[in-house]
Amino acid sequence: MVSTGYLLRAVWDEEPPATARAALQTCVLRLRRLFAKYGISATTIEAVPGGYRMRNDTETLDLVLFRLLTAQARAAAGTDEELYRLREALSLWHGQPLANVASRMLQRDAVPALEQERLRVLERVCDLELAAGNCHQVLVDLYESARRYPVRERFTEQLVEALYRTGRQAEALAEYRTVRDRLREELGVDPGPGLRRLELAILRAEELGPAGRGEGVVELPPRQEPSAGTGPVPPRGPGAEPGYPGGAGTAHTGGTAHTGRTAHPGRTAHPGRAGAPVGGATPVRGFAGREADLRAMALRLTDADGPRLVVVSGAPGIGKSALARQSAHEVRDAFPGGVSVVDLTHPDGSGLGVDEARELLPEPDGGGRRLVLLDNAAGAGQVLPLLSGTGDASVLVTSRRGLAAVVATHGGAVHRLDVLGPGEARRLLAGLVGAERIGAEEAAVRELAAVCGHFPLALRIAAGRLLTRPGLSVADCAAWLAEDPAARLALAEDPRLSVPEVFGQAVSALPPPLRETFLRMGSLDPAEGLCAAGSETVLEQLVEAGMLEDGPPGQPYRIHAFLQVYARWLARDGEDAAAETSLTR
Repeated sequence: MVSTGYLLRAVWDEEPPATARAALQTCVLRLRRLFAKYGISATTIEAVPGGYRMRNDTETLDLVLFRLLTAQARAAAGTDEELYRLREALSLWHGQPLANVASRMLQRDAVPALEQERLRVLERVCDLELAAGNCHQVLVDLYESARRYPVRERFTEQLVEALYRTGRQAEALAEYRTVRDRLREELGVDPGPGLRRLELAILRAEELGPAGRGEGVVELPPRQEPSAGTGPVPPRGPGAEPGYPGGAGTAHTGGTAHTGRTAHPGRTAHPGRAGAPVGGATPVRGFAGREADLRAMALRLTDADGPRLVVVSGAPGIGKSALARQSAHEVRDAFPGGVSVVDLTHPDGSGLGVDEARELLPEPDGGGRRLVLLDNAAGAGQVLPLLSGTGDASVLVTSRRGLAAVVATHGGAVHRLDVLGPGEARRLLAGLVGAERIGAEEAAVRELAAVCGHFPLALRIAAGRLLTRPGLSVADCAAWLAEDPAARLALAEDPRLSVPEVFGQAVSALPPPLRETFLRMGSLDPAEGLCAAGSETVLEQLVEAGMLEDGPPGQPYRIHAFLQVYARWLARDGEDAAAETSLTR
């Protein structure tokens, strides 16, 4: 219950008119009518002795949902699920709370408290990202937060740590000194002990301890709502293959936590990554299917006389990184020298430069046979210069491209991935959402898998939607997605779990003639054959780029049905934009 006196002060501050109580009743009446106009019950606002009450739940008030998600995060079984819930909670915030409310009392008392709730969650998210080794990805959040809240030292501490761990020592020191000078000038105080220790570690080129676990680590506020367990959730991850451990521009080593390179005289120390997940030795959550590929890759990678190089290629979102990482996990015991994972993409999907990537390659330590996974390679031009730096290690590469030039010059085996089979898609959904919930709607599960084109990326996105909406049936989810799958298969809080973003990056990377041919494929009848879309040279280049597949006899090319749906959607979207532009001229 909100008292009448509190509402009077909220509306008129300390100077209510003589008719304030009657005017307040009029305001409530107008609100009830407004709610009724938009389909909300007219009795939502209840008059009770001493004031008013308005019942809200997760469907009607974002703040209730935010607090529920943070409570679920506190009860999460692991950091992947905790991070997923907190990102979902933060996605509910859009700008300053109550920005269009003129009440001085609410701006003074309520807004700062709400802002503190959000900032505590944001600090915790940044701690978790740092602990996961995702230093490149979290820099965007940290730059904005450190600039907007300059006296909130934890954001600056996290920013300095992330910069140092990504090899940007000079920038890290510059950030420290900027905040130090501001604190001295404006408040007459020095930075706290956490920032001072971090500065000293940078000056000494020391390796840091476990990331995101410093003195200033944030704990979420006490649970305000009972937690509702909804089972495992798809973890976040890097680059063009979302949902798996690791981060853009990071390297993880199996066996023990990778602590970076030791500093040598005359050489800049590579900041440590202690505490990062052991990406190559950790199984992929919810992984399902691909048994034949796993067996074949295991035989090739562990055979002493087998190929030293194995390439996993295929369309965007088809599960290349998941297969490679799961395979690396399953064969880790055959590599006593360790399993290392190097992501070759920036968070925006662009490829690392060769020099950047070389800095991330693990150095031989004489510990025995090693396996290096080069994940999300942009092309042969990026991979070829790196192979000489891997020494005698076995190398596993994932890329949308077939990397024919790499295999032609270095030998090896290529695994070209197709979509999952219906049974594999069902097992993936069951592993993420829960066998009981999936088993209760078998027909709807088959429909959902078909809507997702049996693409692992799309299936994980659908699973995320089901997990965050425990009351949503699989049938309703499938029906809603089917209305516009290319646009709706996206999780708002993470562009790496978004079909428009991931597929869009792949299309944007194509040269204009290839891009135009790909868009034309959206309107082709499968019976026509794809040869009508463009020349053989262009189609071959699209096969190499992972956007087309080799076809059956008589039809040399084929396109995944889901990619064709996306091409049709993208072409229609472009036409709508062009029409809108012409109307506004």
